[in-house]
Amino acid sequence: MAAGTVCRAAAAAALAVLLTACGSGAGSPPASSPSASADPTALATPTDRSPHGVLLAAQLAMHSARRAHFSGNLGQDTVAGLLFWAPKTVLQLKRPGTTEQLIVLDTTAYRGGDAATANRLGGRHWEKFAGVPGADGQRPVPYADTVDRLNPVVALTAAVAASSPEQVGEEEIDGTTVEHYRVTTTVADYADAQAQLAPARRQALRAALGDGGVITLDLWLNDRDQLVQLHRAGSGAAGRVDDTLRFDEFGGPLSVQAPAEADTADAGGRSLPPL
Repeated sequence: MAAGTVCRAAAAAALAVLLTACGSGAGSPPASSPSASADPTALATPTDRSPHGVLLAAQLAMHSARRAHFSGNLGQDTVAGLLFWAPKTVLQLKRPGTTEQLIVLDTTAYRGGDAATANRLGGRHWEKFAGVPGADGQRPVPYADTVDRLNPVVALTAAVAASSPEQVGEEEIDGTTVEHYRVTTTVADYADAQAQLAPARRQALRAALGDGGVITLDLWLNDRDQLVQLHRAGSGAAGRVDDTLRFDEFGGPLSVQAPAEADTADAGGRSLPPL
C-alpha cells in the first residue's frame, strides 16, 4: 500500500473517532460558547498533497477549529452569524436587514430578539423551543438541516468521500491567496457520507439539498487548509440548490449566550416555525 494511502486511511480513522466523540447529544444546552481549543492545527494533518489529501487535511483542520463566523446565502436567503460544530451545536443566525434572530444551543432554539416578537409575546423578546425526545430518549437539534448546510465540516466530509476531486488552481479572495478545489457528487452520497449524523438527520439533509440531485462543490482553502469559501450548486426534487458561504474567525473568541429567562416565553409544545 502506498504511503499516501496509509496516511489518508489513518487520518480518516482518527477523524471518525473525533466526530463520534464530539457529536451533539442530549443534555442541558450551554449558556455560552464551548471552551474549545482555538488552535486549528491541534490535529495532525496528512502529508499527502494530492487533491484528496488536501481536502482531508482541510476536514481535519476545520474540525479542530470547532467554530467560525459565516456569511453568505442559503438559496435566496442572505444569512450571517456564528456556528460552533463541536463539541456541541451552537448557532446564532441573523438575516441582514431584519432584526429577528435564531439561536440554537444544542437541543434548544430561541427565536426573536426583536420588537415584533415582544409585541406578540406581551413584552418578552424571545420564544423558546425544545425538541420532543425521540424513541432513544434524545432530543433533536432544532433546525438541524440548516445547521448541516452551514457546517463546513459536513461539506468537507462530502468532498473527501467524493471521487476524482479536482484542483482548479490558485486564486485570490479579499486579497488573500487561496487554492480552489472542486468535486461533484450526488445529494444521496453527500448525505450518506455523514456517518457522524443520525439516519434521520442525514435524511433531512438529503431533503434540504434536493433528494435525487447532483451537487457540485467548489471549495477555497487558505494556506492553513481552512475552508474560507464554499459554493454548493445543483438541482434535485426540491429545485435548484445555490449556496455560497464565507468563513472566518476560525476558533476565535466567539460567544453565543442564551437569552435571559425573564425575557423568554416557552413555546409550550408549539412546532418550530420555518426559517
